[in-house]
Amino acid sequence: MNEKTATASLSSDATEVRAQKLKLLREQIGDVYPAHFHRTMTNAELAVKYEGLEPDTETQDVVTVAGRVFSSRNSGMFMDLHDASGKIQIFSHKDTTPEEARALLPMIDIGDIIGVTGIVRRTKRGELTINAQAITMLTKSLLPMPEKWHGLSDIELRYRKRHLDIMTNEESKLRFQQRSRIVSGIRRFMENDGFMEVETPMLHSVYGGATAEPFKTHHNTLKLDMYLRIAPELYLKRTLVSGLTDKVFEINRNFRNEGVSTRHNPEFTMMECYWAYADYEDIMDLVERMFAELAVSIHGTTEFAYGDKEISFKGPFRRVPMPDAVKEVTGIDFIAIKTDEEARAATRAAGFEVEKDWTWGECLAFVFEEKVEPTLIQPAHVTHFPKDISPFAKEVPGEPRLVERFETYCNTWELGNAFSELNDPEEQRARMVEQLEQAHARGEKAKQLDDEFLDAIDQGMPPAGGLGIGVDRLIMLLTNAPSIRDVILFPARRHKAD
Repeated sequence: MNEKTATASLSSDATEVRAQKLKLLREQIGDVYPAHFHRTMTNAELAVKYEGLEPDTETQDVVTVAGRVFSSRNSGMFMDLHDASGKIQIFSHKDTTPEEARALLPMIDIGDIIGVTGIVRRTKRGELTINAQAITMLTKSLLPMPEKWHGLSDIELRYRKRHLDIMTNEESKLRFQQRSRIVSGIRRFMENDGFMEVETPMLHSVYGGATAEPFKTHHNTLKLDMYLRIAPELYLKRTLVSGLTDKVFEINRNFRNEGVSTRHNPEFTMMECYWAYADYEDIMDLVERMFAELAVSIHGTTEFAYGDKEISFKGPFRRVPMPDAVKEVTGIDFIAIKTDEEARAATRAAGFEVEKDWTWGECLAFVFEEKVEPTLIQPAHVTHFPKDISPFAKEVPGEPRLVERFETYCNTWELGNAFSELNDPEEQRARMVEQLEQAHARGEKAKQLDDEFLDAIDQGMPPAGGLGIGVDRLIMLLTNAPSIRDVILFPARRHKAD
């Protein structure tokens, strides 16, 4: 019998024993899964209240707690009980615990959820403890927990059985608690800055707002093919047109039917916002203020570690135009290059293969991605993107090949993307038609023109700055997570059989 088979056999035996105990419990106490239990304090509240309690001291305070049994010693005389906030030790002894309560101890397994009422004391060794006076079975666990000290070592199993990962891995538990704080922090920051939160559709009849392959579905009642949202951009801009608010944002789930990697998941979270009468420089300031505030809320300072790097979110961040960044790293001066053919030749000379139809802007962006991105460790705003790859941003005055766009980088990752938004309706329509033609040429025949959005822009949209922040990547950075799947509770995975 190999190790895997032996482990499965032991697990099966343990499950059978638990099932037998469940049967006995039903016979002895009736309801093993009660609908309600009133506890008076969480474990964390207990720790705070009795922080000053001296060792070998017993109070007269009676409290009621509830949680999952994580360890049991001396036939249940000592148990560690964990709730979402922390741990408390439970002591059951004939001198303090009635026979009725002690009779349950042989039926209690690690992983069971119980309620305990008793007296608070601190042991000679300094352990905060409850002397049990009553024990209530709240949930019988029919499956054994992972081995205490190692938890789930199989990475894929951690993602597939996230409940066990969090249950046995304090690092994972803390990371998802921090995720909640970061998302709440983003929302609080935006609201305090005067932005109004809205909700836009997740089912689109026409997909747009970004270049990505969509997930397709079908609306039976409307008899209409629809797409899961790849970006909320076009709806949020229509909100600006409406005059509902001058500052709008949405913390949104997006779906892109593309690859999976340590930084990509098909379903992901973004914060997208639009600010009327602002431009991309105003948005840079907003990003710096937000990032600094989030870092302080999690780490108490704008400085924190990611892997072996020390990152600083203290503003101002470096701001560098893309052509300047490329020239600094490679020596290639794209501003001095005038034609697409010259740009392709310069890119080849730098050692890269080049498609025969690449434009000046595509060459610039490619060299930037290959040579400059890997150098961007500390946060920086890379500005002045090529117009060729940024069809919805305003041109840089005096340089029509570039637009008022920036991306925020840190740890070599793109964290945010922002524009001085195009609001000229005629130019907007021309660029969207051109983008549609390019999509059709690539074989994306389902791609359509969003006439409802163009009709709204014809009504008049104020000048505005727009921003999209990749929330999952930002959380990775702030929580020192090596993979995006470490910060998504239930990430996309292959079928179990695969």
